[in-house]
Amino acid sequence: MQNTSEKNSLTISEVMDAYLRLVERSRSKHTKLSYKNALHVFSEVLQKQKLDPTTTPIETLSENLLAPLTDHLNVFSPATEQLYLQAVKGFYLYVDSERLANINQSRVTVLIRQRSRRPGVRYPQFPTNDIEQLLIKVETVDNLIINTATEEDLTDAKLRAYRDRAFLLTLADTGFRVHEACNLRRGDIDWNEQRALIIGKGDKQAVVRFTNRSLQAIKDYLSQRSLLDGNSGRQLSSLPLFARHDKGAGKKVKPITPTTGRNIVKERVEQFLGKELVGKITPHSFRHYFVTTVLRGTGNLKIAQELARHKNIQVTQRYTHLSDDELDKAYYDVFEREAKQKKKNA
Repeated sequence: MQNTSEKNSLTISEVMDAYLRLVERSRSKHTKLSYKNALHVFSEVLQKQKLDPTTTPIETLSENLLAPLTDHLNVFSPATEQLYLQAVKGFYLYVDSERLANINQSRVTVLIRQRSRRPGVRYPQFPTNDIEQLLIKVETVDNLIINTATEEDLTDAKLRAYRDRAFLLTLADTGFRVHEACNLRRGDIDWNEQRALIIGKGDKQAVVRFTNRSLQAIKDYLSQRSLLDGNSGRQLSSLPLFARHDKGAGKKVKPITPTTGRNIVKERVEQFLGKELVGKITPHSFRHYFVTTVLRGTGNLKIAQELARHKNIQVTQRYTHLSDDELDKAYYDVFEREAKQKKKNA
């Protein structure tokens, strides 16, 4: 970059400018602006430490300046604090890589990790009421059948309607991940026990239970598909539970892919709820719905963890937040009901 004498003549501000030019070439304008703001805050901290960035040589930069920086950032939100610290950490890395100062990168990392706050937990957000509305619509299979010009197309449309109904109800009532549902075979289901033995996340064997309505929807679908399955020349138990019904599949029984599963959700959301909710409700939204339903029905975090097949119970805890309606009801029960009863008895 420069010879030793030129390096020693650089100030902290000059190196900050060089670092920001590097950021500008490789990152977005928004990122560059955020990093610029971060280094401006860092400069303010340096000044409070009696170090003028415009005159202080860069070789005086040390990891010890991170402590006053993290203290200063306490007035910002945790998310902003994390962003600014990331920017300053990048600056330290740049200084070290250019050999402009003697920086201990391991110490930089440890100091930032120990002294910074973590951003607040973001609860999983999904439109519960809209999912319930969608499930009400799909329970009636006639709602899903789209009229077509030819009888052959109508047959395929009918098969898709029964399949999509079974697929969506299964996602909502079992907590399947989309790829797990797509990989199901007919032989995986124990119809008497109302459960399936699967190889789930992490290649671990797991038991998944089915509701009466999801199993009935699957039976209705397989009944409509019986001729196609019978002509496949394969054992029924080896056939996919959810099959493709498009021209590309023809008369073969091919399993749907996760992409098809996502498209099923997308198409039915648009059909029943409108385009504005497309993308807001995904196959994983039904898994959120499942876990929340179990928690509300049982109040037992351990049961929810086991049924959702979460390895870490902290993942399940993300679903324990209450809705505004539940909070309103609890508030009314605590503060208003007794007063209303006293007024009534007076």
